[in-house]
Amino acid sequence: MQSIDNIYSQLTSPKKIVITMHQKPDADAMGSTLGLYHFLTQFGHETSVISPTNWAAFLSWMPGCKTVLDYERDTEKANAILEEAAWIFCLDFNVLGRTKRMADKLLTVKGDRILIDHHQEPQTEVFAYGMSDTAKSSTAEMVFDFIVGSGHVDKINSDIAQCIYAGVMTDTGSFRFPSTSASVHRMVAELKERGLDHSPVHEALYDNFSENRFRFIGNVLMNRMEVFYEYNTALIAVPAQDLVKYDIKTGDTEGLVNYPLSIEGIKLAAIIIDRGEERKCSFRSKGDFDVNSFARKYFGGGGHFNAAGGQSKEPLETVVEDFKKAMKENRDQLSNYKF
Repeated sequence: MQSIDNIYSQLTSPKKIVITMHQKPDADAMGSTLGLYHFLTQFGHETSVISPTNWAAFLSWMPGCKTVLDYERDTEKANAILEEAAWIFCLDFNVLGRTKRMADKLLTVKGDRILIDHHQEPQTEVFAYGMSDTAKSSTAEMVFDFIVGSGHVDKINSDIAQCIYAGVMTDTGSFRFPSTSASVHRMVAELKERGLDHSPVHEALYDNFSENRFRFIGNVLMNRMEVFYEYNTALIAVPAQDLVKYDIKTGDTEGLVNYPLSIEGIKLAAIIIDRGEERKCSFRSKGDFDVNSFARKYFGGGGHFNAAGGQSKEPLETVVEDFKKAMKENRDQLSNYKF
């Protein structure tokens, strides 16, 4: 994989471009993708954004979201666009498998795949160009760096600023996670100077959920959470019937894994959700417990040091027992948390 700097000189030559992201995109995936979309279109590129799957309704406010193709719904059209693309930007994922059913197509396209991502252990051999930096707070911050590095910071408009801010703000936990560096705050200051109105972004992301979601959260915290103080760990296990009962939509479980971290003493928080075809796992940690390694070792996943995910085809009860076994195997690390 060559440095992404090598494509800067080609930005002013219009071409057909696709930008894609991981399945079930979150605010960073959608925000970074649409931020880059609004940047590239200013050069006259024929730019298309393709999501591997559908996305949460609370992301649909983002400028340009109405133009995004859902690969699962519009497979034939998306494949035709991918076939003609000279560049395929891959954002907020670094292993093609994160794009679900789209992965095989991405592997066979003729265009150059270009990586912009901050997750660990990238599949570098499948990308022609790229930037991979695990120290970055978010892919949205990296898109900002890409724009600045290309020498075209003057092209950052309100649409780009909103999309980038949404990605950075959510991936840093509203600027509370350790990844919130001084450069993040300088970037936000730059976006504010270029006209960013941040309050509507917060409202669009956090103030538009259904009543059902709040009742679902109440049920989860009351009935589906176990706390293991001897391991400084909390686990939430959500059966499929809860999703049906509360009419849970894509994105409604976003952020639930963070709730147990607010409990004093909790070092590791996990949520396991029965999605029917598979069980989805999310892990969050404080301090020096590496959930990226934990997810890779036990649940075929990965991510960041303090935030990772995984999956399993086993029944929910089995995955819960697997988690408890893994938790006990890591007792020495989990039990020595310094407060």
